[in-house]
Amino acid sequence: MKRVVIVEDQTAIREMLVEILRHESGYEVVGQAGDGQTGLALVIDTRPDILILDARLPVLNGLELLRRATRVLRHLRILVFSGHENPVLIREMLEAGAHGFVEKTAGLSELRKGLDSIAAGGTYFGPTVSSLLRNVVANPSVTSNSKDFLTPREREILQLVAESYSTKEIAQRLGISVKTVDNHRTNLMRKLDLHNVASITRYAMQVGLIENQPSV
Repeated sequence: MKRVVIVEDQTAIREMLVEILRHESGYEVVGQAGDGQTGLALVIDTRPDILILDARLPVLNGLELLRRATRVLRHLRILVFSGHENPVLIREMLEAGAHGFVEKTAGLSELRKGLDSIAAGGTYFGPTVSSLLRNVVANPSVTSNSKDFLTPREREILQLVAESYSTKEIAQRLGISVKTVDNHRTNLMRKLDLHNVASITRYAMQVGLIENQPSV
């Protein structure tokens, strides 16, 4: 019996996955979460065999969750189930330790194939992701990304700034001082040559840290 944790911010999708796996032999859902920070704590606490993970999550994005979880749990098998097929994001998720990536548009049959494959020790990629990976191999420059130069804390603060959290709110969430947040924010803006919150938000959308905001 493979123990599974699901981290997905859309409640309907998360509950649907829980219900599906409840009727699948060989899998037991031992926890679910709707944001990255709660999801990371849950994964470390329950130590599952498999993590089904959305790439874009509030508070702590899926990539940072993946990086931190795999440092603690070497055995963890990860299947990314996401509606966002950004080549940069796919590359980074795979480099951080994901074993499979299935796009939500591929349907539940692809999810089942991916889950069974990584549970058996293999890898699996949905049809759209496979096509993008072939393009990445043919054009490596597509996935070059200056975000790689940021520290984990700077990436975390980048996401929270882009999600419109104030400096004080970020400090409270992360358990650090306002001055420390300001220092990290200054450093990441200097590294990325960004000069205001609007440019930070645009950048975060471009590299897949947050959702594209609808125009009004």
